[in-house]
Amino acid sequence: MSGELNSDLRERIVRAIGESDRPVDNLFQARRRARDAAEDAIAVLRSEGYYAYAVEAEVRELEPPRPVVAVTPGPRFLFADPQVQWTGAAPDEDVRARGLEAMELAPGDPGRSAEVVAAEGRIVATVRSSGYADVSADPREVIVDHADDTVRPTFRIAAGDLVRLDGLILDTEGRTNPVWLDQLRPWREGDVYDPEDVAEFERRLLDTGVYDTVTVALSARDDVDEEGRRRVLVGLSDRPRRTLELGASYSTVEGFGVDSRWSRYNVLGRADTLALVARLSELDSRLGADLTLPHWRRAAQTLHFNTGAYRNETDAYQETGVGVGADLRRRYGANSFVTVGASLDLSRNDEKEARTLSPLGRDLIIAAVFGAVSLDRSNDRLDPTQGWRVDTRLEPTYITGDEALPYLEVSAQGAAYLPLDSQARTVIAGRLRVGSLVGGELPDIPASRRFYAGGGGSVRGYAFQAVGPRLADNTPRGGLSLVEVSLEARRKLTDRWGIVAFVDAGSVGDEMTPNGDNLSVGVGIGVRYDLGFGPIRADIAIPLDADKRDGDFQIYLSIGQSF
Repeated sequence: MSGELNSDLRERIVRAIGESDRPVDNLFQARRRARDAAEDAIAVLRSEGYYAYAVEAEVRELEPPRPVVAVTPGPRFLFADPQVQWTGAAPDEDVRARGLEAMELAPGDPGRSAEVVAAEGRIVATVRSSGYADVSADPREVIVDHADDTVRPTFRIAAGDLVRLDGLILDTEGRTNPVWLDQLRPWREGDVYDPEDVAEFERRLLDTGVYDTVTVALSARDDVDEEGRRRVLVGLSDRPRRTLELGASYSTVEGFGVDSRWSRYNVLGRADTLALVARLSELDSRLGADLTLPHWRRAAQTLHFNTGAYRNETDAYQETGVGVGADLRRRYGANSFVTVGASLDLSRNDEKEARTLSPLGRDLIIAAVFGAVSLDRSNDRLDPTQGWRVDTRLEPTYITGDEALPYLEVSAQGAAYLPLDSQARTVIAGRLRVGSLVGGELPDIPASRRFYAGGGGSVRGYAFQAVGPRLADNTPRGGLSLVEVSLEARRKLTDRWGIVAFVDAGSVGDEMTPNGDNLSVGVGIGVRYDLGFGPIRADIAIPLDADKRDGDFQIYLSIGQSF
């Protein structure tokens, strides 16, 4: 390619032309390659607002022949006098003003063709969100004026009629009670149509997890009642009434594990789920039942009950017990939640006395209530590239049995994601977690309720519970406070493959105030393969503060980014 081009435009043209995977062997191939490259260059020039270009495809008669594209971009055309014309009946004055504002084409801006298409889309979306459900764009007129190097777009928009909503029509037969379903709609009869309301209704149905497919659509334009209101058609495809899920796992820390879950859906006709769960592994085992009632008493509010018997066997303690719990979770927006709940456990805790290392068994009744807030402003649950997340939890607990102790567990975690380029191919991600047990001395807190660190979701490079103080025989002691921090540099190499470099650090303290003393640090690298909905990750990490109790490295496999 030859010609005077600024660096950004040259880079875009070179990227569009690309490289041929076949060598040029003769004049015919060279001419064809030059013509194809010239068409690609023209497409880039027009998309960037260069309409007075000169592009010539040439072949230099060398051995082998060399295709060349000569590009003279000419002046960049600028937007001038963008307009919106309403075909048919125009919407009200306020909607017309918002449509003009949504256009966002300022006179003097570069006349990129993509901006014209995007502006039309913004106008249509703004009018639709104002209650005009049938708005559409007629063919637009764009005048490219070579006399003054301007682009003058005129958008022709057919707004249609203002739409008001009626009730629901369930057009499929299933196990869901139509009366309960009608309570989920976020609009009242006669309200002006808002696509966000319809989308929220669909989201509420998908949140239940009991349907294979959900469709929500506005009835046809001529399907209106006496007052001109349009109904909303709902299609639901029920999951099988019962499902059985089986799974198996293996890790060097937990050993072998097997999982099973038997689920029964829509027993009560209100998108509920009843599940019997069982897990058997060397680290933790459980047999229990769960009942989930989505949209309990109000939309976007889920009531969950659970009960079960469990056994946890770690290097730090053994715990066997039975428990019941309930929590109420309310969703705000797409991915933010407020949760309150309570639990009651009767358990046998076996640990070691710190000074004598003699076995210490405690029969305990543990009652707890909690409140948690989760705010998610990231752009993706499994593979975020920008935004942030914050999770906080307060859990007042009262222990009775062999001893009585009230205390408060406080924990918080935040993560942030910063893209370093417009395509977010390089992202810096950071995570900070802190926790504290307030109101009790370390020997009084059962080992199963203390803080520990180490492992794939904590400080990579160290085994589970391997970070922090230990007893004289190498048993993890746990602590009253916790600090964890992680930093990752994520880089996409292709559309599917990526690499990550990371450093994790963590500290478990004897005092209730997290201070970060005696940090254990691990570093490592990893690969990511994008499955389309999220990445598979494989990390290898090395502990920088390892001793004879730690391995030389740890390997982690999972789905989704580490945080």
